[in-house]
Amino acid sequence: MSYQEPDFLPWDGRRVPITFVGGYLGAGKTTAINEVLAETDRPIAVIVNDVGAINIDAKLIRKRSGDTIELTDGCVCCSAIEGFGAAFDQIRARPEPPEHVIVELSGVAEPGNVLPWGQSAGFMLDGVVIVAAVDQLVDETMPIWIRTHVEQQVSEADLIVLTKSDLADTADVARAHDRLAALAPDVPIVDGSTGTREPGALGRFLALGGHRAGDAARVPGPTLFDLHDVNTVSVGEQLDRQGIDRLLDSLPRDIGGHIARAKGVIDTPDGLVLVQVVGNRREITPLLPNESQQPTDLVVISLA
Repeated sequence: MSYQEPDFLPWDGRRVPITFVGGYLGAGKTTAINEVLAETDRPIAVIVNDVGAINIDAKLIRKRSGDTIELTDGCVCCSAIEGFGAAFDQIRARPEPPEHVIVELSGVAEPGNVLPWGQSAGFMLDGVVIVAAVDQLVDETMPIWIRTHVEQQVSEADLIVLTKSDLADTADVARAHDRLAALAPDVPIVDGSTGTREPGALGRFLALGGHRAGDAARVPGPTLFDLHDVNTVSVGEQLDRQGIDRLLDSLPRDIGGHIARAKGVIDTPDGLVLVQVVGNRREITPLLPNESQQPTDLVVISLA
């Protein structure tokens, strides 16, 4: 199914952080997400990228309609079985944004393949949580393809939630920690096991502060656009509004054909602004104080 990004950001330019939660089948992703929802009073939206029912704890559900659940905090949980585009559109259509979005990936998903969605209009990538069970890390009788898949998932993590440690002996838990340290050096690990988890430990889901493999608020490339050529224009200095207008007016109109979109973060005397251009329209929006971001080049996307 094709998908076209909205022209401009919703919610007056505010961008909502997204956390992707991955991990192999049976590791305990849904249980961990339910605990996060139960421990916070913040409006959190959840997107479930898996086949079948949305397994949100009944205590957290206000009402259910098809593949969409209204949570008790007034936010939404929806299935992405028809595609991430539809799920993000559903959230963008809400007059008030959630404070955070959690995307539960399927057990066989590779987080790296979905990270571009963390830059969808109105959102920014906060990071990747991988839920890993002790037995899946230390069981040498598991098929090699499963072990390799678990390793790949862990290698993308900004935070690892170790589960099933309450069902394992001390030696296996230590082996699991050693393996995680080898696969994802310096990535923090929290105990997500029922009965041994510290209260509030999973709250770190909502405060990762950016994916370690890249800038959390990086201006997205053409991955999500049904467009063709991409070029960058260096800004390199602080500009006032008149300077930004002159920069946009000076863009070569023959780079790759008709300029369909340009986007970048520019430093101004009044702070950082997000600059967006669609055709002949331009929008310049101050970044909110909670958006951690550095100035960028201007990304120019053109129709060939």
